[in-house]
Amino acid sequence: MLVWIVFAAVLLLALLFRHPHFLQDVRYVLYRLQTRRLVLGYYQTNYSILDRFLDTVKAQPHKPILLYEDETFTYQDADELSNKAARVFLLSGLKEGDTVALLLGNEPMFVWLWLGLAKIGCSAAPLNYNIRSRSLLHCFSCSGATTLVAAEELQDAVEEVLPSLLEQQITVFILADRCRTADVKSFKDKMSQASSEPISKDLRSHLTLQSPAVYIYTSGTTGLPKAAVVSHAKLWGHSLLLSIIGVKAKDVIYISLPLYHTAGFIGITATIERGMTAVLRNKFSASQFWDDCRKYNVTIIQYIGEIMRYLCNTPKKLSDRNHKVQIAIGNGIRPDVWRDFTSRFGNVQIREFYGATEGNFSLVNYSGKAGAVGRDTFLHRMLFPYSLIKYDVDNERPVRDSAGLCVEADKGEPGLLVCKISARTPFAGYARDLQQTEKKKLRDVHKKGDVYFNTGDLLRVDKDNFIYFQDRVGDTFRWKGENVATTEVAEILTLVGCIKEANVYGVEVPGQEGRAGMAAVTLSEGQRFDSAGVFEHVEKFLPSYARPRFLRVQSSIDVTGTFKHLKVKLVEEGFDPNQIADPLFFRDEKDKNYVPLTLDIFDSVRSGKIKI
Repeated sequence: MLVWIVFAAVLLLALLFRHPHFLQDVRYVLYRLQTRRLVLGYYQTNYSILDRFLDTVKAQPHKPILLYEDETFTYQDADELSNKAARVFLLSGLKEGDTVALLLGNEPMFVWLWLGLAKIGCSAAPLNYNIRSRSLLHCFSCSGATTLVAAEELQDAVEEVLPSLLEQQITVFILADRCRTADVKSFKDKMSQASSEPISKDLRSHLTLQSPAVYIYTSGTTGLPKAAVVSHAKLWGHSLLLSIIGVKAKDVIYISLPLYHTAGFIGITATIERGMTAVLRNKFSASQFWDDCRKYNVTIIQYIGEIMRYLCNTPKKLSDRNHKVQIAIGNGIRPDVWRDFTSRFGNVQIREFYGATEGNFSLVNYSGKAGAVGRDTFLHRMLFPYSLIKYDVDNERPVRDSAGLCVEADKGEPGLLVCKISARTPFAGYARDLQQTEKKKLRDVHKKGDVYFNTGDLLRVDKDNFIYFQDRVGDTFRWKGENVATTEVAEILTLVGCIKEANVYGVEVPGQEGRAGMAAVTLSEGQRFDSAGVFEHVEKFLPSYARPRFLRVQSSIDVTGTFKHLKVKLVEEGFDPNQIADPLFFRDEKDKNYVPLTLDIFDSVRSGKIKI
């Protein structure tokens, strides 16, 4: 018997030596299976996040659910305030199945409105409070909402589109005690007078886990935003993400991301799922971030896009490691920023994840490998079928073999991530947009008749089975017969001392196939553009086809509300000095420098006199 025990121990040690992440891989898959079983159980009992909230109110009524500025709101407070909001909605004529658009920033009222809507069986459509005019009308219409509730400070934005809303017989509320505009109703005065008694469950009796809980909009970096349908079941899947990475009820999470975005909204629903406390900030502030974490004893922080880099760019302080933050969860952190962050701010576990709001698949970097978004394992692929397939950037479509099926990408090669659509991994698509929903489905991937969700993202698996995000399909461009990943080029550019931020894209050049690389950059504070230094750096670290031919120096880079770079307008303007007031530079191979892009150089490039 002892011999067999020793043999098994040796075998296990040999397995771990060859596959050091084996136990982590198995543990992660078991967690995913456990959460799947939980959600399936909730399906059978029709148990929603709202039901979890109501149970938590009974179990810990006096525990804080939200800390906002100098205010503290308990679970009981949240229950009573959302009951009041629900009654205002009922009096306005809303009924189960209706949708209400919310136009307000990060404030407690956002949470009370959403919970109140859920209590009467309605769904919410949180709008980006930065959009205006036609974009605002477009997003409002996407969800099929019949009511709009807006913050008082956004009343001007509402009045701009009010005639169109009134034509559609939309009910419009402003979060104020009184309203100065005819045909617009005040909300807060009605809410203060409403009863806080419990709302009858009969008002949501037809609600199921397949019903829409919320409509979350895509960022719109490459076009108009679309309203992704997030069902109550999908909301469970999102909310359980924090339990997978070990977040507990005693934790305090800091939410500075906009609540209209998936990541910020998940912060609230995961708070409810865990029964913990959330600190809500109206807007991200790099200078006040750590002061807030210390003030509220924060243990979990969220990040997205460039937030971690913004934090690393703040002046160093002796108090940088004086905090209780243990875990940072989010996506979009670059490997160099990852290392800088942990080196400066201490032993914070970074849990990078990958997922799309409308997607049916997600990844979590549970191993702590800098830059990775997860691991590619046989068990994970078997239980949650996905593939990385070869992608033709020129024709913007997957590569197919002679049988018309997709071809798996080789290890180390960027491939399009596709995820199988099935009863266990459904894809609900976009509200009121069957065409865009269908466009995200890829058929005949591995066999005739199968259907996969097309993420539109290129990922790569390395020799050790770590998965890395490479680029969006629309962001990757082709030049000199090679694919250029804009994210990689941007990372290289921001390593130059004078460059603070870089947004890389491809521009059309007459007479040339593909697109030439161009970067819009901002300069570090107090720095001048070191044209020769940038040339030398790019020459050293990038292959010839990936080196930007044109540079545009801007005072700031346009981003979405979640810090994703906007490229559409930049691509349209190209490198034309007649259209662009910003300083432009051209990569001059003879001078070994980025030289000012004059009209003569522009005309010579366009006519083909200057070869690029």
